[in-house]
Amino acid sequence: MHAVTSLMRVHQLVLSRLDALLRPHDLTFARYEALVLLSFTSAGSLPLGKMGERLQVHPTSVTPIVDRLESAGLVRRRPHPVDRRAVLAEITPAGRELVEVATADLLAAGFGVAALEEPDLRQVSELLRPVREAAGDF
Repeated sequence: MHAVTSLMRVHQLVLSRLDALLRPHDLTFARYEALVLLSFTSAGSLPLGKMGERLQVHPTSVTPIVDRLESAGLVRRRPHPVDRRAVLAEITPAGRELVEVATADLLAAGFGVAALEEPDLRQVSELLRPVREAAGDF
């Protein structure tokens, strides 16, 4: 119980710090993650359902994230070229630019975990790897 409580508390603390760092960009970490995901795709777009899978959020959670990004001009929705039931979210040039600026700010702040040194960060990642693998996260 102690390990899980510590893990959950650190998650809350880090997420709060990341959200504070992203607030000047009018982003939350969830919206930042969506932009990063789209920026890493070869076409710069994904179906909303696929975004939910990759972000590991319920499909109904993707819609408000994309709504906010679209209203800010950071993504646009467009019809899927082959699946009439699907809608693609596509990152705009403004979205790509914001990802770069926001990522630079997060890097400068150590992504909210600057209290840990690089070897410690690698160790944390390795310690959590079996949990992620067991959940099919890789």
